[in-house]
Amino acid sequence: MIQSNTITKELDVYAIRQQFPALNRQVKGQPLVYFDNAATTQKPQVVIDALVDYYTNYNANVHRGIHTLAEEATAAFEASRDAARQFINASSREEIIFTRGTTEGINLVAYTWGRKNIKAGDEIIITEMEHHSNIVPWQILCEEKGATLKMIPQQDGTLLLDEYKKLLSSKTKLVSVVHVSNALGTVNPVEEIIKLAHQAGAKVLIDGAQSTVHLDIDVQALDCDFFAFSSHKVYGPTGIGVLYGKKQLLEAMPPFQGGGEMIKEVTLEKTTYADLPYKFEAGTPNIGDAVVLKAALDYVSKIGKAKIRNHENELLAYATEQLVQLPGLRVIGNAANKVSVVSFVIDKVHPQDIGILLDNRGIAVRTGHHCAQPLMACYGIPGTIRASFAMYNTKEEIDSLITGLQKALKMLL
Repeated sequence: MIQSNTITKELDVYAIRQQFPALNRQVKGQPLVYFDNAATTQKPQVVIDALVDYYTNYNANVHRGIHTLAEEATAAFEASRDAARQFINASSREEIIFTRGTTEGINLVAYTWGRKNIKAGDEIIITEMEHHSNIVPWQILCEEKGATLKMIPQQDGTLLLDEYKKLLSSKTKLVSVVHVSNALGTVNPVEEIIKLAHQAGAKVLIDGAQSTVHLDIDVQALDCDFFAFSSHKVYGPTGIGVLYGKKQLLEAMPPFQGGGEMIKEVTLEKTTYADLPYKFEAGTPNIGDAVVLKAALDYVSKIGKAKIRNHENELLAYATEQLVQLPGLRVIGNAANKVSVVSFVIDKVHPQDIGILLDNRGIAVRTGHHCAQPLMACYGIPGTIRASFAMYNTKEEIDSLITGLQKALKMLL
């Protein structure tokens, strides 16, 4: 295990590292250096223990049983919903819908609110830096409805808000934007984006997959209409996420799926639907992972996002300073406001070759287009090498990355 002598604003990184079992392992005979946190974070022992505890002690289906295990499981499941509500400051628990993740949350809005409200000739606005999950659902919807999908352009990782203002019109019905770019780390000015959209009469969805772990989220202050995020980006398990929606919008939306749990009464002639949030949660949910989401959110809250963010910002600044000294290396995306993600390319070197050679040294980075092919096309590149940092990463690990890159370049050039 790498020991960091640096404690950033009372954040004891070494103590935190001891709480993440995966960081103790070796990869190909080398200590693991995990810089793929934008794809998924490692899990602290408290989260792992919570999942084992659920399946060991009170595994049962929720909401339907009167026996003790069912009541305990239901209580834990709903306590997690309350924790998610508090984490993003939604006004009520009815506004918190459990999903499989950000992707399903966006699709839910597209398939329900979108199919009810989007008509031929309407326009939806996204950005050039969207993840495919915030592009494809709207393409499908626009093709089906005869609507038009428009994109806010970016330059060197910064959205061009003047161009956004030109796109807005009475035809704009929805603006769906990423809060933080997974490929660039850019923090987009969603407050202004939301305000301008509402002035034009449009609703706004925020993709919070990358922002929720780094930034303080207050959906009421933002005044967004929808907000989606995934547990596994916030040190929780995969397969569970949250869609927030303003209550009046959710109440007016048709169900996403039909089945058990989302009904009040079913006859052969007609079905009446359950109240929020259950109207959108058909079938047996991913109970265990939903329960464990609370443990992850509580863990982050206990450490404190401000402390985590300060440490991660130091890592980003240090890594960027070291990387740009390498010959032929170019950072992709240089927005003034970023989270701890740095993407780069190196002249005459394919990103995948770098990724393989770094993995041989136990260093995990992400290479490729990061599910953001339109953005890569803007830069005229097939993809980047992306290093993304979390609370448990250290400057010593960044030094290992730089050394690994230097050795890789000697082999490849």
